[in-house]
Amino acid sequence: MKYVINLRELTKRFGNITAVDKLTLQVPPHKIFGLLGPNGSGKSTTIRMICGILKPTSGEGKVLGYDIEKESEKIKKSIGYMSQKFSLYEDLTVIENLNFYASVYGLNKKETKEKIKQIVELMGLLGREKQMVFALSGGLKQRLALGCAILHSPKLLILDEPTSGVDPLSRRMFWDIIKSLANDGMSILVTTHYMEEAEICDLTAFIFNGKLMAFGTPSDIKKANNLESLEDVFIKYVRMMNNE
Repeated sequence: MKYVINLRELTKRFGNITAVDKLTLQVPPHKIFGLLGPNGSGKSTTIRMICGILKPTSGEGKVLGYDIEKESEKIKKSIGYMSQKFSLYEDLTVIENLNFYASVYGLNKKETKEKIKQIVELMGLLGREKQMVFALSGGLKQRLALGCAILHSPKLLILDEPTSGVDPLSRRMFWDIIKSLANDGMSILVTTHYMEEAEICDLTAFIFNGKLMAFGTPSDIKKANNLESLEDVFIKYVRMMNNE
């Protein structure tokens, strides 16, 4: 597979509002890809189209080789998704949440036992299996939610602002896990407002007002803008778009 995400002039309009405007980009496999932009820039709409949830107004796209319009169900079965609002059941234990998601993904008993053991170890949840989720810290909930999202070994993991509202140590631990997953061959798309996180990504794209402003490695984007950080690039684009 040459690209895990392949979008060509992908456009989505809601009435007179163009949320995504002729977005074209190609993301190779086994990369951490950062999708960046302010609130309302079109990131969430783009992700919904990539996930096969929302049909584009025009243009085309393929995710993991599947057409986002014609093969959306295949896409949904092949990806993992984690939102910034943890999709966990607070009144269940850690192990009960993992068992529930394993059943949703259709894992058999043997697969469930093996995968849960791996997830608990990877996410640093050993000894907390019987703890109620509502009693976990934000960082632990974050890692459990990530574990639930990858139980079925997805080829593409989509993380929508996954570290929003957690402390710096938890964020660092989370990103250590993300890098480990990528090193093991998983492709990852992440949205974030933390530009120091964006610097970790292999590839980044800046979207403003639905338009692609830049796409490439963090170093290439900084070099093209003659700036020293992605935060400076972000601010430059915000000012540019506000002065249109």
